[in-house]
Amino acid sequence: MTSDPTPVRPVEVDRTSPVPLYYQVATRLQELIESGEIGVGDRIENEVDLADRLGVSRPTTRRAIQYLVERGMLVRKRGVGTQVVHPKVRRPVELSSLYDDLIAGDQGPRTAVLSLAVVPADATVAAALNLVPGAEVTWIERLRYAGDEPLALMHNAIPLDVRDFKREELEVRGLYELLRRAGRVPRMATQVIGARNATLAEARMLGEKRGASLLTMTRTAWDDRGRALEYGSHLYRAARYSFELNLSAG
Repeated sequence: MTSDPTPVRPVEVDRTSPVPLYYQVATRLQELIESGEIGVGDRIENEVDLADRLGVSRPTTRRAIQYLVERGMLVRKRGVGTQVVHPKVRRPVELSSLYDDLIAGDQGPRTAVLSLAVVPADATVAAALNLVPGAEVTWIERLRYAGDEPLALMHNAIPLDVRDFKREELEVRGLYELLRRAGRVPRMATQVIGARNATLAEARMLGEKRGASLLTMTRTAWDDRGRALEYGSHLYRAARYSFELNLSAG
């Protein structure tokens, strides 16, 4: 016989914030889990009841729960409901860029700026940055090298009010370093990692054969006030790059 679900106190969401509502709800649920207010093994309410209690839509609640399921904090069990698996320790850290990682690894990063322009945001970029489709953004395309070897093809969209960029500074500094220097520090992000085959043009730029395996990464980053700073869509040579995740048992 299972215990009754643990009720969740209402969550205050900022509907004017660029941070998605589901992410605000997921962050609040994560805080309750990590503080022990919702304990390991506890069940949480079903989506309908939880959405009503939190004052958000059912799709928003469903996406918030799925976000925590994907991160291993919640698990769905048939006939039982949604349960807390384990809390995790949160460490406030600055997000790093590829440039930061190459510098830390003494890999001698070098950058070729392929494009730097102000362009209208397409639907994907506008949605990520919470802008009206067609709003102008700074569009940056770069080819990043590790030493003399091409490593990644990077595309970034930056809201115009974040800062101005110059080609020469992008050639010698990382994007996040330039953001930090402007006082716009990335503090949180959503990131999706995938894979696909290289097109002929991509293969040529990255020194690979057509159809070579590439890792993909899309990321939207915000500052600590919930303001969108950048949307990135990057391609990495799978033969020369990998993503490392540190995991631990709860």
